[in-house]
Amino acid sequence: MDLKSKAVPDPRVPVALSRRHKISFFLCVVGALLIWLALDVYLHPDISHNVPDFSHLARHCAHTSPIDTLEFHARQKALAQRLQELNASAYISEPGANAHFFGNVSKSNWGLSERPLLLIVSPDTANLGEARITVLTPAFEASRAKLLPIPSASKIDYVEWAEDRNPYDVALRALAQEQGQDSQRIFVDGDIRHFIVDGLQDAAPSFTIVSAPTEVRSLRERKSQTEIELMKCANEVTVLAIRAVRERMFIGIRESQVRALLDTALSAAGITDSWMLVLFGENAALPHGRGSDRILAKSDFTLIDAGGLLHGYSSDVTRTFALDSSEIPSLNQEIWDAVKQAQNVAAATARAGVVTNKVDEAARGHLKTLGYAQYFTHRLGHGIGTETHEQPYLRGGSQDVIQTGHAFSNEPGVYIEGQVGVRLEDCFYISENGAPVFLTAGVGGQARDPWHP
Repeated sequence: MDLKSKAVPDPRVPVALSRRHKISFFLCVVGALLIWLALDVYLHPDISHNVPDFSHLARHCAHTSPIDTLEFHARQKALAQRLQELNASAYISEPGANAHFFGNVSKSNWGLSERPLLLIVSPDTANLGEARITVLTPAFEASRAKLLPIPSASKIDYVEWAEDRNPYDVALRALAQEQGQDSQRIFVDGDIRHFIVDGLQDAAPSFTIVSAPTEVRSLRERKSQTEIELMKCANEVTVLAIRAVRERMFIGIRESQVRALLDTALSAAGITDSWMLVLFGENAALPHGRGSDRILAKSDFTLIDAGGLLHGYSSDVTRTFALDSSEIPSLNQEIWDAVKQAQNVAAATARAGVVTNKVDEAARGHLKTLGYAQYFTHRLGHGIGTETHEQPYLRGGSQDVIQTGHAFSNEPGVYIEGQVGVRLEDCFYISENGAPVFLTAGVGGQARDPWHP
């Protein structure tokens, strides 16, 4: 027999045993991997594939409707009368917050470009006290401009400018023909782009083109009951969305996962153009930080600042809270209490007739007595309405006088970089009796404590 033709196993390496070891090792690796994956799913569930149902939030504001035609007519008439009182021939705006307020023309239904579309409101010389609405539009866009849902008590005059014409010269010539007035004063929207103001001024050097004064701005600053009701619902449902998201949070969740949940919740609630900040622990020490997508630890607060629009009116709510299973350090709880107290002091100070800086001063002064004033690094609040941030402001140095119908945010905060950030924000309006009323009152108002936001 040829011994070379037959393999002789090495007696030092048992073949069967070697195979069993290999199989066992493979099974151990696979088992360990499956256990690791199971633990990871348990500790960090992928909520993006298991979206919670927030549809119940849709019911809260289902009864609301946009500003109606009659209210737009009243706004236009009030503006026309104010222009007459101030000896101005027109008010000019482009798509944005002011054009939306007076003519239902927002950036969402007409995007801004280098070709101006202008909403012009002027006193109707044929009907004293009434408003005349003129729309300057690129000629090739005229048909689309006529589809804009602009309310008007009288026929709208669409003035077209061809590409080879100066649009501002066309606008002012049309205005002069309509008005037949001697006034050479025109007010423009304070947010209008500079090249439009320059174009108007160059087209009419003898005219005075100026930003609308306080008397005009106040028409938008003081909210009607209809506007207040819309803002109430928007702010209430934003609080409800934050609470609903908190119920689905857990220790170990990521900031990005909470943002995804909140985006879903706000959308389900009927809030459009939503935005949000979600910050854990020390990330919240940067008031408008973007976060690091870190995971939530037991000792962390969560800061959520969120809002959006309901029929064109804003919500803006901030809550700093703990989960039921959180273990918050006593110092951080003390800071939370200090911020809540400052919010209460501000609310107690805000009244019709009070100068706006006094409200900021009161909240800041309270935090100073507790040793936290140096960590309150921004103004107390801002006006809110068709824009999330609008005039007037609750800040040091401001001299605006609070009036009935004004609406503000009330958002004190304490930010110790590298450690903790706490902010609480509820918006309020000034009622007919001159007292503040929180827009979130319908769902319990302010946060009670870190565990009840």
